[in-house]
Amino acid sequence: MNELKNHPDIFIRDLYQEYQNWSIDVEKEQQLLLEYDRIVLQFPFYWFSCPPLLKKWFDDVLTYGWAHGPGGENLKGKEFMIATTTGGAEEEYRVGGRNMFTVEEYLRPIEGTIIRCHGTFLPAFTSHNPHDNILKNEAKRYAKHVLSPKEG
Repeated sequence: MNELKNHPDIFIRDLYQEYQNWSIDVEKEQQLLLEYDRIVLQFPFYWFSCPPLLKKWFDDVLTYGWAHGPGGENLKGKEFMIATTTGGAEEEYRVGGRNMFTVEEYLRPIEGTIIRCHGTFLPAFTSHNPHDNILKNEAKRYAKHVLSPKEG
């Protein structure tokens, strides 16, 4: 995250800091979504999904008639990307590995949500088992991934 703070055109928010009481300001969140062309959802891989407050954010903010359904095209053309970290090695996230599926397969429900809301789902950034020795390089790789233009 610190690597992205070096880029003044990137706006960073922490839902757990913002909504310690879990009472999400839906209008504020929807307005923020309208302001930006690319939204990066960064979270630790949490039981093969996102943390509970982010799930609540999806449920509260991506409402019928605003994000999907009749008249719900406010996110059309918006790019969404997931950035996540796992506590396990990359080899554990593949067919036949300890976790049986790839991270991308586990992220399908979020991808489906973004597509249903007319957004464009970009390739995810995943850092497997990051530790102090590789964090600096992973941070640079992360920033490059987030800032790269959409392919094709």
